[in-house]
Amino acid sequence: MISHSEIVSEAGALDALMTEMRSYASEFAKTYANHAPMAIVALHELGASSTRMRSFFETYRDTKQLLPLPARHEPLNRKNWIACLGHRDRERDLRDFFAQEVQSAGIDNTLAAFLPTLAPGVGASAFHALMRLAYALIRHDPAEVSAALAYWAATYLPMPRASLQGAITEDPGAVLAKVAKIDSLHALPIHELLWHNMRAAGAEPAFAPVVDWLMVTEDTPRRLAATSIELFAATMNFCALHAVTGGHWLRVTLPYCSQPEILIRHFWQAVAALMGEMGFPSLPDETTLDRWRATKPPGWPEIREAAIASNDEHDISVAFSAFEEWKCYQDPLYPLAAARYLKLIDGY
Repeated sequence: MISHSEIVSEAGALDALMTEMRSYASEFAKTYANHAPMAIVALHELGASSTRMRSFFETYRDTKQLLPLPARHEPLNRKNWIACLGHRDRERDLRDFFAQEVQSAGIDNTLAAFLPTLAPGVGASAFHALMRLAYALIRHDPAEVSAALAYWAATYLPMPRASLQGAITEDPGAVLAKVAKIDSLHALPIHELLWHNMRAAGAEPAFAPVVDWLMVTEDTPRRLAATSIELFAATMNFCALHAVTGGHWLRVTLPYCSQPEILIRHFWQAVAALMGEMGFPSLPDETTLDRWRATKPPGWPEIREAAIASNDEHDISVAFSAFEEWKCYQDPLYPLAAARYLKLIDGY
């Protein structure tokens, strides 16, 4: 059993690592997302030791060749910060700006003020700015909230805006099925980076109404989560993985958002924009899902142990998010899909 002093020690080690990691930019070569700040938090939540957290960080830092923050340009304020949306070279200036906002207004008020502007660009860095914010909120870490907002703003991904009209279904899966019938999306080339594929789909005129197709209700976050885990369980696709983990990050962030419907709509729009990269899959039928849910997967201790031992940031991310979503929704697909992704089982 872990003692109180050991828990305090591990938390202190995490704080030290988080401080160290804030000297690095949120992306590295080719605009790949720097997962280190989030993976370390996930490792801590999964029960990793300070030694393991340090080992992961040093391996990740050196393997990915993390980049330093860009140089400062000029100070920002509430009147001019918005001009930096999508400008990755302004990340340091944006961090300075949001740090001042959080310090003066607090986390809750800062998020209430700025998330409505940032929400339509939630595909920023393929959801990883949302990820960093959610992990910051899990720890209620003001410095990380500032870093996450700066990351989101610097990598903001413009997509067709929601009009809040034209909803046709409460079923997120039906939205994906309808997107799969947009002929022009089938002709798009597949790019290396997820956010490039989101951007390409968003530029197609026929894709513009997608953001309004989903009828948003109080039950929508649960429906999004259910559709995402069914899609991931069926495909083991990398984009579907980000739908599952993204649903977790969305759930953590929504209580802080003064206009949650906008964030929900644009999150699912960005997932739908990845249908081409996923190969336009169909969701499994209820008979198949019932059979999978009746399968006994490895237990969470085994899943956590495998994730902690892995140097793959996505192993860690999916194990932590799947566990958190399972605690919320109790769907047996979460441990089953996580175990398969971590290669603890071959199939269902």
